[in-house]
Amino acid sequence: MDVAKKDKNAWLWVPFLYFTQGIPYVLVVTVSVIMYKRLGIGNAEIGLYTSWLYLPWVLKPLWSPFVELNGTKRKWFLVMQLIMSMAFLGIGLFLPSNAFFTITLAFFWMAAFASATNDIASDGYYMIGLSQKKQSFFIGMRSTFYRLAMVTGQGLLVIVAGFLEHKYGDNTKAWSLTMIGAAVLMLILTATNFMAAPKFEAPSTKDSEKPTSFWEVFASFFRKKHIGISLLFVLSYRLGESQLVKMASPFLLDKLEVGGLSYSTEAVGTIYGTVGVIMLSLGGIIGGILISRDGLKKWMFPMLLSLNLPNILYAILAITQTTSIYAVVGTVVVEQFGYGFGFAAFLVFLIYVAEGASKTSHYAIATGFMALGMMLPGMLSGYIQEWLGYDGFFVWVVIAAIPAFLLLRFIEYPADYGKKTSELDA
Repeated sequence: MDVAKKDKNAWLWVPFLYFTQGIPYVLVVTVSVIMYKRLGIGNAEIGLYTSWLYLPWVLKPLWSPFVELNGTKRKWFLVMQLIMSMAFLGIGLFLPSNAFFTITLAFFWMAAFASATNDIASDGYYMIGLSQKKQSFFIGMRSTFYRLAMVTGQGLLVIVAGFLEHKYGDNTKAWSLTMIGAAVLMLILTATNFMAAPKFEAPSTKDSEKPTSFWEVFASFFRKKHIGISLLFVLSYRLGESQLVKMASPFLLDKLEVGGLSYSTEAVGTIYGTVGVIMLSLGGIIGGILISRDGLKKWMFPMLLSLNLPNILYAILAITQTTSIYAVVGTVVVEQFGYGFGFAAFLVFLIYVAEGASKTSHYAIATGFMALGMMLPGMLSGYIQEWLGYDGFFVWVVIAAIPAFLLLRFIEYPADYGKKTSELDA
């Protein structure tokens, strides 16, 4: 493909593709936490079992070569999106049952495996469909719409659930209807991607992008220069965030006597779904633009800082236990902007790690390590919180950011990676 064809209609399909990628992820790993909390499950069980749901994203490199070797990536992500719609429908229908925890976890597992496979196909489609510099330029756009999806799930859908809780006085019914609504949303997004995503994967293109053998994919990835230190950096980049994301919502929802802030379900959803989405969008867009202008090297440290520094504000909230709406919203504003801004550098670095032959599979391996860095700390987060209390827990989250800063000086990558270099890339 020539560059003009590779970059065709990117402004149309990139936003929809990554919004769709984010919805199931946030439902599986974040909204499930809020839902189970509202249905009476304890923090330790929530942290343990919902963190296990990261496993498909950790293991997805094992079947990423199969995705590359069979069919087009467009067909793969459309089928996976349809499966996820059915999984969320199953959760909604079985929540009223007596064994709801076990059954809905099974459906979440189904959605998680489909979502991880959808990620493989979507990311491969992105890397094949855009030139390298356009990939860097659209990092902010894809990150923003991915995070918009997360805020839609953690914001809008949670607001709906909270409204239904008050309307019916029945949390189970409220969340059942909410998850059925999520299934309908996924179905609509699947249809939208079917219409918006162009069919640019010609047979010759597919052959040139595919690996020569299943095992060669993994061998070639681990032969990359400085791959060991790069993967340690990937594992530690969000070490604090991986724990905070599991306990932030329970912290806002829990009663004052146990260290929480006693906010309602609707309030939590509204905070993340209003100012949160605005600041997240700004952070992601600005981050992508700055990297495409100056290159990754200049912005890696500031973006790593912006991702982790706002965690201090959660520690202050927990220590003072202030319920001031201004303090809580201010914390979310800074945290969401910092997350969007800081995550842009992480995504560009993952693309750099995946450079070369079999980039779709290599990107899946890199993001598998990223998921492992979220899963293992997240599994322990509930136990750590119950042991230290919310104040001690958030102080620990701040400390957990230190390894990434120590490793930063040892990782190597081109200073101008991701930078626009010609009129063609403008």
